[in-house]
Amino acid sequence: MNENTKPQVRFYTIDSEDAGQRIDNFLLKTLKGVPKSMIYRLLRKGEIRANKKRTKPEYKIQDEDLIRVAPIRISENTNEVSTKLNIVANLEKQILFEDDRLIVINKPSGMAVHGGSGLSFGLIEAMRALRPDARMLELVHRLDRDTSGCLVIAKKRSALRHLHEQLRNKTVQKFYHALVKGQWSTKLTRVTEGLKKNDLKSGERVVVVDNINGKESETRFKVLKNFENATLIRAFPVTGRTHQIRVHCQIKGHPIACDSKYGYENFDEDMRKLGLKRLFLHAASIEFTHPSTDERIKIEAPLEHSLQNLLTKLK
Repeated sequence: MNENTKPQVRFYTIDSEDAGQRIDNFLLKTLKGVPKSMIYRLLRKGEIRANKKRTKPEYKIQDEDLIRVAPIRISENTNEVSTKLNIVANLEKQILFEDDRLIVINKPSGMAVHGGSGLSFGLIEAMRALRPDARMLELVHRLDRDTSGCLVIAKKRSALRHLHEQLRNKTVQKFYHALVKGQWSTKLTRVTEGLKKNDLKSGERVVVVDNINGKESETRFKVLKNFENATLIRAFPVTGRTHQIRVHCQIKGHPIACDSKYGYENFDEDMRKLGLKRLFLHAASIEFTHPSTDERIKIEAPLEHSLQNLLTKLK
């Protein structure tokens, strides 16, 4: 925007996709580049109106509401993510499924799902840069930074609501593949240790087993392939706690290969000698009901070459 251009009044007519959310959340998404504090100030002063009336931040917008925003200057210098960056351009090749409601992407290991704590951008910011015409893109769920695999992004609020309901009702099935230390017993099919988050003084978050104060957790396991001193397993998290699969593997004496928080140094060193440079945990597939067709769909994410190569080197 030219510095000499006078800001204009903005009008937004709400449609059924946006209806039902709080007005402050709608404005935070719509008025990109406007600080949160300014939006609340404008609401307080009556400079944002719904159907010509003053409104509070918690007001839930309705279909066909007319929202009027007083003239404000929006900063053009929001942290734009360059689509020329290799890491961003490569995401296009990692898209496994896309339609008008959803994107399912094979998230690379080492990439956070969103920016913050020193990161200028994460996967969701990069995807918004790749899809500038999408009215909204929101994460349906999350994956740890070092975990790769299936990640679902909603393109519409109705799809986001639909999928969040499925997650609450536990009708979404997520299967992970992990390479763990030692011989996993075929009889060990279920781990139910309670988990509790601990924040260290350094700011680092670790999760510990605590069956008294921790949150109820359950992971189901299946052996996929045995190697001399490692096992490839499939993990199905029934609950979705932070670091759940990683801690449940560790507590049973089978930490995941190259897990910097919960791993076993000697085993990790052996795996590094064979070329492993990352956590061997991969969200291999996800199955859910499609928000608009009501069909069950299953999306699978192939293992990256470095993980496939490691498996061929193991005895």
